[in-house]
Amino acid sequence: MTDYAKLDAWIDAHFDEEVQFLQQLVQVPTDTPPGNNAPHAERTAELLKDFGLEAEKHAVPAQEVKDYGLESITNLIVRRKYGKDSDGGRTVALNAHGDVVPPGEGWTHDPYGGEIADGSLYGRAAAVSKSDFASFTFALRALEAVARPAKGSVELHFTYDEEFGGILGPGWLLKQGLTKPDLMIAAGFSYEVVTAHNGCLQMEVTVHGKMAHAAIPTTGVDALQGAVKILNALYAQNTLYQQVTSKVEGITHPYLNVGRIEGGTNTNVVPGKVVFKLDRRMIPEENPAEVEATIRKVIADAAAESTGITVEIKRLLLANSMKPLAGNKPLVDAIQKHGQQVFGEPIKAMGTPLYTDVRLYGEAGIPGVIYGAGPRTVLESHAKRSDERVVLEDLRRATKVIARTLSDLLA
Repeated sequence: MTDYAKLDAWIDAHFDEEVQFLQQLVQVPTDTPPGNNAPHAERTAELLKDFGLEAEKHAVPAQEVKDYGLESITNLIVRRKYGKDSDGGRTVALNAHGDVVPPGEGWTHDPYGGEIADGSLYGRAAAVSKSDFASFTFALRALEAVARPAKGSVELHFTYDEEFGGILGPGWLLKQGLTKPDLMIAAGFSYEVVTAHNGCLQMEVTVHGKMAHAAIPTTGVDALQGAVKILNALYAQNTLYQQVTSKVEGITHPYLNVGRIEGGTNTNVVPGKVVFKLDRRMIPEENPAEVEATIRKVIADAAAESTGITVEIKRLLLANSMKPLAGNKPLVDAIQKHGQQVFGEPIKAMGTPLYTDVRLYGEAGIPGVIYGAGPRTVLESHAKRSDERVVLEDLRRATKVIARTLSDLLA
């Protein structure tokens, strides 16, 4: 039996245990906002200890977390070194995030139940990305039980700030000098190995007018009418984005979405203030500073068309795109080889229109890719929608691919 077959066999023999581990992770909520994520880190560390894996707990200072708009963050690092330090070898990090958007409406399964039905495990974060807490942990356990590397090391990075941009997750660990791996694999969400992704600019726009009684509207300045002009200008800009195309497979063109709007005080009052939040996805070829400057100009020009309207613009998030680093070839080659063998179909290397905190490793000069447990497409996982789920057979197979890949990288 080859080492690969032995790794597969170990994972098959311990798969029920892996599923139970994932269920326990799903059963501890990590809704972000509000972002009280330290309890999940504590529970994860307890469960890892049962497997003989000691997790370092790195708590982000409370005031820093509060200023960021969250409640608590404790990031975890598990370090496993093989052989002597003088033996060298690569350090490969595996990163997955535990924070997730709130469940929302429309669930037919308990979002925190970890219920299994029709071959899938249901729950918020079951697919993105608590499933890769499980796949990465059990790939590491299989590696140590079967392949027994003689040099190099593996690190598990379980972090809790992806939904807000990653600055207090991987970004904080890197900034504090707590880790500097040679290569990294981040939690996946499809069969492909992802080598690039979009950037994201999020902004809050406050449109100020002047409140007045609806019976004498001329004594006020309607902030909603001003906001409508601004929104129409932004949507016109969004139409133009369709003429811009990316050269990265899997990524099409830039786009803009206004995801939240609120304002006014009552139906019989001219609204004096309207606030909306926008999300601008940037393809890897775009310059974030230029994108932001253009958006600000579009908003300012549209606001200037309405007498008495003033506007405040606040940047909420600027996440750069992930661009492929040349050093990621060993990761891509190994995952594609083993992915094809395990899944029985070619595994593409491509980009995704999502944005992730993986970019922070790339910005630190660490080549990385996105790969882990997920369906053929993100849509099939119901990520960020009701009834999020992971197909258990996909979890099993992704764990095997990661274990085999680690075996190659540490050989």
